[in-house]
Amino acid sequence: MVLAVIFDLDGTVLSNEDEYGDAFRKVLTRLGKRVETAYPHVGGIGVKENWPILLSKYKIRTEKTIEELTQETQEAYLADLPKVTLKPGFEVFVRELKEGGVLVALATSNVLWILEEVFETLSLKKFFDVVTTGEEVKFKKPAPDLFLLTAEKLGVNPKECLVIEDSEAGIEAAHKAQMKVFAIARDASHARSLRNADRVVSSFEDISLSTIQNL
Repeated sequence: MVLAVIFDLDGTVLSNEDEYGDAFRKVLTRLGKRVETAYPHVGGIGVKENWPILLSKYKIRTEKTIEELTQETQEAYLADLPKVTLKPGFEVFVRELKEGGVLVALATSNVLWILEEVFETLSLKKFFDVVTTGEEVKFKKPAPDLFLLTAEKLGVNPKECLVIEDSEAGIEAAHKAQMKVFAIARDASHARSLRNADRVVSSFEDISLSTIQNL
């Protein structure tokens, strides 16, 4: 039986894939690398963790530190935060969970100061019983630490938690934590990359309390 649902934030609760993609591309352009792909970064692992990968991938040399590149990316994202919306069906699904006595948590690789901006802009904090950020664990996704800490805060056995994700790293982390995981895909190509999830859906509108309790 599912006693708690743990949500990822970026790309799962929030429709912000384009805004983060734009933020990474803007900083890459400043570094002299124009990138056409919509999402140059790896989803789920965190902004800071992406920069060593991007610098290596695009063979970029810069005197800027990873911390400076991370800050620039987050500032570019925050400039577009007013464009960000909640995923369709999220609020309805959370209300159904709460009415059914299911605990609701947020576990994000992102950092607290960004999360606070998101909470204020989108009035999001009220939905969650527990919140965990990437700063609270030594190892982020695909390690299970973020989800295990969240289950501990909730006082729930990890096997009684369902994770909702949108990234391969998040799916791997959930399974390592011995949790079931549903994935929300933005398109068919994205869905194929999420095939290791226990179920792949296109929207929260495809999930209900009865759906998760029949796992």
